[in-house]
Amino acid sequence: MKIVITGAAGFLGFHLAQGLHEHELVLLDLAEFVPSEVPKGAQTMQADVRDREALHAACQDADVILHAAAALPLWKPTEIRSVNLEGTRAVLDVAHVLKVPRVVHISSTAVYGIPDHHPLDENDLMDGVGPYGESKVAAEEACAEARAAGQCVSVLRPKTFIGPERLGVFQILFDWVDAGVKIPVIGNGENRYQLLAVEDLVDAARIACTGPADQVNDVFNVGAADFDTVGQDLGALFEHAGTGRRLFRTPAWLRKSALAVLEFLRLSPLYKWIYGTADQDSFVSIDKLRALGWDPKYSNAQTLIATYDWYKANKEVIPDAGTGHRVPWKEGALRVVRWFLR
Repeated sequence: MKIVITGAAGFLGFHLAQGLHEHELVLLDLAEFVPSEVPKGAQTMQADVRDREALHAACQDADVILHAAAALPLWKPTEIRSVNLEGTRAVLDVAHVLKVPRVVHISSTAVYGIPDHHPLDENDLMDGVGPYGESKVAAEEACAEARAAGQCVSVLRPKTFIGPERLGVFQILFDWVDAGVKIPVIGNGENRYQLLAVEDLVDAARIACTGPADQVNDVFNVGAADFDTVGQDLGALFEHAGTGRRLFRTPAWLRKSALAVLEFLRLSPLYKWIYGTADQDSFVSIDKLRALGWDPKYSNAQTLIATYDWYKANKEVIPDAGTGHRVPWKEGALRVVRWFLR
């Protein structure tokens, strides 16, 4: 099977390429590829996902386009919408022209916004928050239009996924835990917040790529099956780290107001969808995907610990700060908070 992976140099793309290495792979990304990270026999193409000419060349005779390319929340709003919507439209249009049998689109549970009930299922209202969430909703609408026109388009909505190579906002958490800094949480930490192991997301993508077309031509939530409260899951990480850290609980209204101001002033890497849901339950039903044989292997606690261990083993060679998931994010004003919590 020939699979074209967009966004293949990113955090998820890296894991997708490793996890699907037995197939014929074409890896496309605007970022430069690290040769040692490219599976044997895979082809690479350095190009923008919005470049239809490059997509057309990459997707010749493809069986599946696995569309994982996306602009992330720290990017400029206009670029987020352009990459996430126009990039998805380009993939769908090229797939149509070349008669590629299947497109798998990696969306996000950010499409649900800040909901008022749980668990969320695939029929719940899409109400994305901010440029990223709104762009993901628009991209899904393009996928629905293509599906209605006869294309096979599988959409995966993963919860926040982590694992080896994941940095971004989690690098800040792991650095604070490693340094023995108290970890501030919005609210009391008694809310249940579902995460996802990137290995389990790769397994979900494999089913979407290889499962019967009439079964996967749909929308599926993807998340951990085993998760506890924020306090319990972070407590398991603290115990494993052995740094004696504990949660520093803060009033939700006060912390959210402060973070909103810092976000507006571009002094914090935390955006509204993160802090807006941080003190609330946040989990989705995964029954629909499990009915196709998918079974998540890792709990929140296991995934946090595995990612922290990777961070500890590699923190001396972590690259400079940036806006992707494979680089740290600048702490901004959070550095001042860290000083007070030592």
